[in-house]
Amino acid sequence: MDDAHPLRPDQRRQAACVAPDDGGILGGQAHREVAAPGALDGSHQPPALAGDQRRAARRSDGLHHLDGAALHPARVQPRQHLQHDRARWEREHPGAYNTGDQQGAPMHERGRTDRGDGVALAWVRTPGRGPCTVFLPGYMSDMEGAKALEAEAFCAAHGLACLRLDYSGHGASGGAFTDGTIGRWTDDALVLIDALADGPLVLVGSSMGGWVALLAALARPERMAAVVGIAAAPDFTENLMWAAMMPDERAQLARDGVLPVPSEYGDPYPVTLALIEDGRQRLLLDRPIPLRCPVRLLQGMRDRDVPWETAMRLCGQLESDDVQVTLVKDGDHRLSRPADLALLRRTLAGLLLQDGA
Repeated sequence: MDDAHPLRPDQRRQAACVAPDDGGILGGQAHREVAAPGALDGSHQPPALAGDQRRAARRSDGLHHLDGAALHPARVQPRQHLQHDRARWEREHPGAYNTGDQQGAPMHERGRTDRGDGVALAWVRTPGRGPCTVFLPGYMSDMEGAKALEAEAFCAAHGLACLRLDYSGHGASGGAFTDGTIGRWTDDALVLIDALADGPLVLVGSSMGGWVALLAALARPERMAAVVGIAAAPDFTENLMWAAMMPDERAQLARDGVLPVPSEYGDPYPVTLALIEDGRQRLLLDRPIPLRCPVRLLQGMRDRDVPWETAMRLCGQLESDDVQVTLVKDGDHRLSRPADLALLRRTLAGLLLQDGA
């Protein structure tokens, strides 16, 4: 995006919703936009997007990867970026990640839970007091990334409960990735949340996980203590995938049911017709979102995959009055640098600790 990008009148209204990454976060409201309905026949037009968001969606004149480094074909290529994240995280937190074998270290319980159809969902749980923090990974990501481990370490250090999980077709869980949809992965998360997390919840969602977190929160509103979105990507199947497809790509998807998309990391990854159609049934940004709990949105302004205007639009659609957006001017999509992880810790502290320390 351009560094010198004047704010349009609607963006000036949105600015009340934002605070820079300087420790002070302001609450506010943003304007609302309504998307038009349509079908997967090439005639559907995605909702109007801000200029930078439209450029991001069409930047390659065809569908490209959504999550940049985070989009690495699951179960096809080694997850080198996550291995690097975890190795770096463990160097910076010596002894923090283990299964409780070391004296004085927090106990982590690993397991797999059958969701009811023979597909086993993998999880890691840290015991503690509530609210329980649940980390929801992104599209083709998993629970071993730096942000997931950082959230877990923060909770363990303060005696708080935490749950990390993998959706079906992701990470250590069973099932085929191509069988998954936004609804299916939200249901996966709810199966594990209902079985393993007691009491109030703080849902932390990264990228696609932010969409899953919002859908899960809407499904369990009585349990919501807070929602945290990190480069949250609600409606990405429509606004960032479908909107970026050329007519021949849309035709191939409709004909074959799957579209192979080039990846920077090896073999193409599949985008399925089911993913697009299911996502279209779960769009959130075209109407008010009836959540009343606190919501915190962390967003990099140099995110090439999810434009920062998405966070502003989401802020405006949430009905909660306690919505805070933090923009990190030099932040990318992953927000996994030490300073970004420190921001995540501060955000969790403000929500989970009485003194916010």
